[in-house]
Amino acid sequence: MKLTDMQVKEFIDVLASDAPAPGGGSAAALAGAMGSGLAKMVASLTLGKPKYAEHEETVQKIFDRGGELTKQLTDAIDRDTESFDGVSAVFAMPKSTDEEKAARKEAMQKALKEATLVPYHTMELCLESLKVVEMGLGCTNTNAASDLGVASLNLKAAVQGAWLNVLINLAGIRDEEFVNEYRSKGEKILQEALPLADKIYTEILNSL
Repeated sequence: MKLTDMQVKEFIDVLASDAPAPGGGSAAALAGAMGSGLAKMVASLTLGKPKYAEHEETVQKIFDRGGELTKQLTDAIDRDTESFDGVSAVFAMPKSTDEEKAARKEAMQKALKEATLVPYHTMELCLESLKVVEMGLGCTNTNAASDLGVASLNLKAAVQGAWLNVLINLAGIRDEEFVNEYRSKGEKILQEALPLADKIYTEILNSL
């Protein structure tokens, strides 16, 4: 069964079990999906209300893009666990001969790269989601202001959690060019995402 087809309790139970996956990567993607989902919810509670008519176009963009990002981040919940399973599968490969050992090493490097790219993509989606949340400041239903704040907190946790999963996989990759590229790209996302999340949270907090 796909993780995203589980009921909430089922997912939490398997997350809390001794199974190595789902783990932090899938949890980060879930946090991201909740963040972007909250942005869409706030837009839903704003659209069509006369009080916010002048912001209708912006709010519609939040609704549309928030929905797209929520779907992509939800898909990342399963993709992250699948990529981890790909790494785990390499350990079952034979290693009796030099040829088998070489094939195993090559397969591991390929699996680790995939396991890096999935949480990195989660980071990209979270940054874009934070920009969508920021669009809602000052133009969405004030009764749902706290939900935008919670969205920013979820997305901040998601981008940081995904980054940890990028780093742990980079540690096992021998391709220095790949490692340097994704370490640099990930750090750039953090440098933009974390201050943005804090800004959103602070603005919401000061408005309550």
